[in-house]
Amino acid sequence: MAEVSVHSLFTEFDINLFKSGKHYKLYEKFGSHITTLDGVDGTYFAVWAPSAKEVSVIGDFNFWTEGKHKLNVRWDQSGIWEGFIPNVGKGNLYKYKIRSHHSDIVTEKADPYARRNEHPPKTASIIWEDDYSWQDKDWMTSRKSKNALDAPYSVYEVHLGSWKKKVEEGRFLSYYEMADELVSYVKEMNFTHVELMPVMEFPYDPSWGYQITGYFAPTSRYGYPEEFKLLVDKLHQNDIGIILDWVPSHFPEDAHGLGFFDGSHLYEHPDRRKGYHPDWKSLIFNYGRNEVKSFLISNAIFWLDQYHADGLRVDAVASMLFLDYSREDGEWEPNMFGGRENLEAISFMREMNEAVYGMFPDVQTIAEESTSFPMVSKPTSIGGLGFGMKWMMGWMHDTLQYFSKEPIYRKYHQNDLTFSMTYAFSENFMLPLSHDEVVYGKRSILGRMPGDEWQRFANLRLLYSYMFTHPGTKILFQGAEFGQNDEWDFQNSLDWHLLQYKSHKGVQELIKDLNTFYKQQPSLYEKQFSNDGFEWIDYNDSENSVLSYIRKGNTSSEDLVVVINMTPTPKEHYKVGVPRSGKLKEVFNSDLKKYFGTGKYKNTVKTTKAQPWNYRDYSIEINLPPLGLIAFKYSE
Repeated sequence: MAEVSVHSLFTEFDINLFKSGKHYKLYEKFGSHITTLDGVDGTYFAVWAPSAKEVSVIGDFNFWTEGKHKLNVRWDQSGIWEGFIPNVGKGNLYKYKIRSHHSDIVTEKADPYARRNEHPPKTASIIWEDDYSWQDKDWMTSRKSKNALDAPYSVYEVHLGSWKKKVEEGRFLSYYEMADELVSYVKEMNFTHVELMPVMEFPYDPSWGYQITGYFAPTSRYGYPEEFKLLVDKLHQNDIGIILDWVPSHFPEDAHGLGFFDGSHLYEHPDRRKGYHPDWKSLIFNYGRNEVKSFLISNAIFWLDQYHADGLRVDAVASMLFLDYSREDGEWEPNMFGGRENLEAISFMREMNEAVYGMFPDVQTIAEESTSFPMVSKPTSIGGLGFGMKWMMGWMHDTLQYFSKEPIYRKYHQNDLTFSMTYAFSENFMLPLSHDEVVYGKRSILGRMPGDEWQRFANLRLLYSYMFTHPGTKILFQGAEFGQNDEWDFQNSLDWHLLQYKSHKGVQELIKDLNTFYKQQPSLYEKQFSNDGFEWIDYNDSENSVLSYIRKGNTSSEDLVVVINMTPTPKEHYKVGVPRSGKLKEVFNSDLKKYFGTGKYKNTVKTTKAQPWNYRDYSIEINLPPLGLIAFKYSE
């Protein structure tokens, strides 16, 4: 058999779909695929390099010698080079040596579709396949209800490299170890989902994974691809969904990556005004090129298909939407209509969401988008971008700004909290307290809180309690759930030793109970994206820094009355207007002793009085704890 035999996995239909940007499973064709040809075991290779005049597979099986295994170019102007190499298989290292028609430029690239890569700083691709046997059928058949927009959705955001380390061994936890330790912890904390910061292969640790070179390979830092599948599987077996951070907005210029792949601007836009990101010093995909769209959409589908992911959180959507993002006048070019919107990127996002929901109607896509661009989480059929949810960055900014103020000044800034309700239902919002809020001098969430130690922790508990009773789904970054003191450092483990202190342990207990409370109260999730699910009782009591509101589910018997005291002064006999007559029972109190609260300001069952208050016919008098939130429910 020849050193490279003519062989193809592509049909004419595949090629037509690829060229038209409509092939959404390119990972089944491109890359390296172990196979048998004419009774000989080997590997089929396929790579897109239309500007190449020669493509060689170099690897440990040919001593990295160029020219020994030259691929064959297809005859159909697709730009695909392919071929079968005998006696090469699982575990072999390889790259593509590409000689370009452009000035005889030579590049040496990792396989864009590789399923496994070498551990950084090494950069070769590895021929790989696994026969992992999934055990998550129960989850996969029922997850539509768990991932639904009217279901409780509380997400724990994790950076795998720093969540916990084997300090004595100076190493990360492996996927295998996290399948035990992380899964059991998330289950204990009662979160419904985990979101992982990018797990796709990346070369540079300080990028946190957001500069990807191996889009189809889980990073080798923590183990093999099948071990990552085990982590996902264990999460599902414990009734926990998994969301993956996905980065279609930019990619690094590393020599082995996608940039200048075949000596031309293949994946990136050739115009630096559209193809280079000044903030991140990285390249931007050419969303107007059909083959690039197929690559990206196939990548989104890949993680949902091959790794059973329950959703994708799409990073830096704002940078994709706007041509002038982080650019000065003269550094960008308007679109064909004279506007600043990137029409090609908008079209790509719509197609991506249509493909994802068309093939996986039981997952969610979530946009990290910080502008007022309209209809991000509305269906494409009515002109939206088609995401399932969007991060509520305005809520996050205003809320953190408010809680960082000394309580004595809060009465002048109550609008910081109430303003979110003026736009809360314009999108399907997720409330984020993410990794971005605990780095670069912003301090930890606890570090923002004013006052003495007791007040700082009471403020933190109040912030979280407010977050969980505010409309929208929730996401909380690792360490925030027990009041990490210091900013997040990707190089170090979380400060788990803090849990020996009652103050930190109390915050952790609060988050456990808030997650349970959220799951058990239909009024907190059934209408979390509808203005039918929220009603103010009083947002005007700024003098006392008190807010009160009603959360509503599908049945009025599930209504919750929520009252928040944003000052360290307890308020006894505080009068609150309520929706109707009856008895109200306290069902949540952020000031309990087990949370490191005072434990002194509990409420017995309250019977309404026919005394009008807050423009309502009935009212109750309650004990409001200092820096506390309490919730009541009608008891029959």
